[in-house]
Amino acid sequence: MATVNVTDDNFDQEVLKSSKPIVVDFWAEWCGPCKQIAPTLEEISEEMSDQVTIAKLNIDSEVNSGTKYGIRGIPTMLLFSGGELKATKVGATTKSNIVAWIKENI
Repeated sequence: MATVNVTDDNFDQEVLKSSKPIVVDFWAEWCGPCKQIAPTLEEISEEMSDQVTIAKLNIDSEVNSGTKYGIRGIPTMLLFSGGELKATKVGATTKSNIVAWIKENI
């Protein structure tokens, strides 16, 4: 399953009411590191689809969610489970680091 696009309008439904843990990647078109980790997140989305959902939220078009969660730098990944924010990871990193971070927090 590919990544899910999240907007301010569907954030509650897609993220907070998600039946399984979900990682929201806050990104922007102009952000180089965001583009670097995008293919990695696609791979994780497919490889771990039974455990976690990967979602993307463009902070330029969806400003409210980024503000609500205090996003200062991007890429920032927030992991939600059961409607609660469980963990935060800021900055681009390796696939193994992202996978380990997800597994520690789900």
